[in-house]
Amino acid sequence: MVLELCNVSVSYGKNLCVRDVSHRFSDGRFTALVGPNGCGKSTLLRALMGLLPMQQGEARLDQRPVSTIGRRSLARRVAYLPQDNHCPDYMTLGELIELSSFSRSRLMRGPSASDRQIFRDALETVGLLDMAHRPLNTLSGGQRQRAWIAMVLAQDADLILMDEPVNHLDIAYQYSVLNLVARLTRQKGKTVICVLHDLNLTASFADEVVLMRDGGIEAAGPVRETITVGNVTKTFGMEAEIFDRNGRLVCLPYPTELTA
Repeated sequence: MVLELCNVSVSYGKNLCVRDVSHRFSDGRFTALVGPNGCGKSTLLRALMGLLPMQQGEARLDQRPVSTIGRRSLARRVAYLPQDNHCPDYMTLGELIELSSFSRSRLMRGPSASDRQIFRDALETVGLLDMAHRPLNTLSGGQRQRAWIAMVLAQDADLILMDEPVNHLDIAYQYSVLNLVARLTRQKGKTVICVLHDLNLTASFADEVVLMRDGGIEAAGPVRETITVGNVTKTFGMEAEIFDRNGRLVCLPYPTELTA
């Protein structure tokens, strides 16, 4: 499944947030969108899902404009996890996960046996299998975030868009979730586009990276070719040391006050 952006521009009112962006995301790869706050990463994902209008250009999925794909059909192909999620307090974790089968379900029929196995696998993956009966308002912030990630996984789409999915998780679950995401691409052929802030998490798990700044793309490509001192300095406006440590790329930023 190939997603392509063609000269995309997106505005909030009069504020142009994404400026003439063109990019072809690699099929079956984990691509991280990385950049300073307010550079347009989340706006770009929302526009891809049709939640914000594009002032210019279009997104294409397998050469078909995304805007021409019905919402139910799109949900079979694309799963989206936004930054902020809301649901009724009385809803249980199990009921939340069942919502993921909407695009596969027939009218007046509940989830199938295969759907229920997908639900179980997703909950087990995020470590919440024994909490399916609990109301969401009884879960901790980190547990709720893992619940939403499980719902996206249970949607079983080929293209997964995730907006800062590990922000509220402790370091163990950050690595666990991103390791899972990486496995989805390498073992199941999923295509993942994920907004991240941490360059070291990006270097550890992503295959490719798109560095954004001021609504445009500063650099893009394979992680080891793109996370360079020059690109990090241009993107974030600060110096950094990039080095290899036991086969892993490490980014060590230098605070501005120490380099002035």
